[in-house]
Amino acid sequence: MRNSNHLIGILNFLTFLLSIPILGGGIWLSTRANNTDCMTFLQYPLIIIGVAVMVVSIAGFAGACYRNTFLMYLYLWAMFFIIVALISFVIFAYVVTDKGSGRPVSNRAYQDFYLPDYSGWLKERVASDEYWRKISSCVRDSGVCRKSGRVIGGFPESADVYYRRKLNSIESGCCKPPSECGFVYVNETTWNRDSSALVGNNGDCNRWSNDQEQLCYNCNSCKAGVLASLRKSWRKVSVINIVVLVILVIAYVVACGAFRNNKRMDNDEPYGQTRMEKSRPSWIRFRF
Repeated sequence: MRNSNHLIGILNFLTFLLSIPILGGGIWLSTRANNTDCMTFLQYPLIIIGVAVMVVSIAGFAGACYRNTFLMYLYLWAMFFIIVALISFVIFAYVVTDKGSGRPVSNRAYQDFYLPDYSGWLKERVASDEYWRKISSCVRDSGVCRKSGRVIGGFPESADVYYRRKLNSIESGCCKPPSECGFVYVNETTWNRDSSALVGNNGDCNRWSNDQEQLCYNCNSCKAGVLASLRKSWRKVSVINIVVLVILVIAYVVACGAFRNNKRMDNDEPYGQTRMEKSRPSWIRFRF
């Protein structure tokens, strides 16, 4: 029985350690939300799950150390619901980020991003006027476009150098016009319209502005760039969550077995009495 308690204690310590990457993933998403992605509500479920795993693991560890059956019973039920919540979060994350990616551009290292390539709940939320006003303001205030500028030898980088850069999705979608618009490069955030070029049917061509407070923050390409950034961030966190989830399930199954063994031993024999003593009482008990 003591070995079972030790096993449960070790498993709870393991789940406590596993709560750290879950909580870390939520905090990382929070920093991304503040600096680039600007979707501040997405990280909260993950942070709540991480904190819940941490608290429940401490409770289970205490229950194992003090042989508190009720506390262990409560721990197993709580961990069950946490595992279900984590599974739901992983499935939700993959469903809402299932579609969408950048399109390659001829003679460019970066990709262009188009809103119609995305679909589902996340796209509708990002593209809605209510949320986009907040998101675009956050992207603008983050200075991501201003920070994208580079100086080489005291001069802004040339167009050829810029075209060979691998821009992230927000830099490509929000800080420059779509490539099909045929604008002429001046610097990273200044592009002039080429009167001789054929402008595509993309509405973002008319939304682009060299005003550094406007740029393409109201473009559909900017919305698509934010969605691509969210997709990339969520996929990274989901991989970690899946690994943690598998370990949590294994630990939970083992903990259930150890708990049942503890409970069976509590029902069959008092603490400190072996089975042999119970089935074959000592002859001393029969002396008068």
